[in-house]
Amino acid sequence: MTAEQQRLHGHDAKGVFFIVGPTATGKSELAADVGQKIGAEIINADAFQIYRGLDLLTAKPDAATIAKAPHHLIGTVPLQEEMNAERFRRAASRVIDEIHSRDKPVLVVGGSGLYIKTLTHGLAGVPEADPNLRAQLNEMTLNELRRRLGDLDPETARKIDMQNRRRLVRAVEICLLTEKPVSSQRTQWRSIAGVDDPARPGSTIPDSGVFVFRGRDELYTRINNRVEAMFKNGVIEEVRAAGATSSTASRMIGLDEIRELLEGRMSLLQCIAAIQQATRRYSKRQLTWFRRQSNFEPLNLSLLSHNEAAKWMLLRVRRSLAHRND
Repeated sequence: MTAEQQRLHGHDAKGVFFIVGPTATGKSELAADVGQKIGAEIINADAFQIYRGLDLLTAKPDAATIAKAPHHLIGTVPLQEEMNAERFRRAASRVIDEIHSRDKPVLVVGGSGLYIKTLTHGLAGVPEADPNLRAQLNEMTLNELRRRLGDLDPETARKIDMQNRRRLVRAVEICLLTEKPVSSQRTQWRSIAGVDDPARPGSTIPDSGVFVFRGRDELYTRINNRVEAMFKNGVIEEVRAAGATSSTASRMIGLDEIRELLEGRMSLLQCIAAIQQATRRYSKRQLTWFRRQSNFEPLNLSLLSHNEAAKWMLLRVRRSLAHRND
């Protein structure tokens, strides 16, 4: 153990540091290098990398990256199981407690904004899905769901994507199970964590994370190259062998496209292009989320080499951990 690791492993140095940002920015590699340097353990906060299997499709860190520091919540949930933010919060909280019991710092790394927000803010007692109620709601038409949500929670009905059936079902389900509007429950998030909303002035959330991003052209090139590499490395066979997937796992970018390819309804070039486009759009949504929902310090990786970025991030992690020692 290095002198720095010994210094940071004291009980008071325990803490959680977030490394967040869009897909394909290089978060995993940076986090592994920083984690190796200070003896930290890493918790995955990617909604699809938590699933077991489909390693290429979900761009899980490679073996060399994972070997640099202990990683948690990667490949732990069967593809047939449903996953949601509250289940992630409970699993991640248990792992954080375990890591802290070993007197080690925690790096939470990922791009699933809602999963990360459950750790910084908690969730206001949002209930698990009810199978019987869910079945009833799934039988309703889109227009029926819209009208029902409008009656139960007009505010959410004005803000939600009314074309997104899954979100409509979940919003109505939460209203019915809790007997409260979803909109009123979201206002409780910051009170659960005992802090203010980071999107608002006067936030009391400590500066305990970094939001990494890249210039658009560079990020899009990285995304396009990664998708092409997935196909060269055998993602088609990976999907062919995957079998049944839960409704949550089925939302993985590229899964439907490759299944269409396997069924002969899409050419290889069309499939690659469609996945590249979907991933680029997803990265844009991630950028919007983190710029609006977090107060983590921004870091433009396009301006730095990998080593320079790792050193910069290491300084921030040290500062955060040292602050907890004060």
